Amino acid sequence: MIVEEREATEPDTPAVPVLPARTSPVQARSAARVETLLDAAAAVVDEVGFERLTTAMVAERAGASIGTVYRYFPDRIALLHALSTRLFARYVRTLAERHELRSRSHWQDTLDDIIDVFADMYRTEAGFRAIRFGDTLDITQGEDEESSGGRLAEILATDLADAVPDADRASVVFALEVVVGMIEALLHRAFVASAEGDPRFIDEARTVTREYLIRAINVPA
Repeated sequence: MIVEEREATEPDTPAVPVLPARTSPVQARSAARVETLLDAAAAVVDEVGFERLTTAMVAERAGASIGTVYRYFPDRIALLHALSTRLFARYVRTLAERHELRSRSHWQDTLDDIIDVFADMYRTEAGFRAIRFGDTLDITQGEDEESSGGRLAEILATDLADAVPDADRASVVFALEVVVGMIEALLHRAFVASAEGDPRFIDEARTVTREYLIRAINVPA
């Protein structure tokens, strides 16, 4: 049995806005412990879904006491929020790295990167299938917080600015938020029955999002 306890060996440190945790992972050991807990949470989410995840499950999977979990995350919602934040950050970082590695001559290359990175995370990133970038990812957001899909759309709007220099940015951001929703829905379907993803749905995601953007914000075909 895991007994609830609080560790007294490490003093509390000032909070940082990255993770909604009681204790900020400033020291290397604390940072590593947070990553271990999030890895455990991701594995549990893959197995049982985010709705059934509990702090006790995470503690058991991580080989930690329940007190250790509560030291960094006051409840399961804070834990899920931290996991979704990490997934979002990894997606954005991987997308940026993809952009740097290859020269893009057309806005459709950027769109392909968006879809390819999304599909890669489905295949390789624990927890991503259950949380993704839609409503499930935003389970912990407040009424005044922008959705993850909206935040991603803001980032992508900068990438596509050269393709539509005369377009209203708000319209571009809205169109891209719709695109994110389309990609999420079609790729979720692609990975329902296949660990590698049904290529028909992945290809269709490329087709429908391209056609939508051409119509919605007049990007050049």
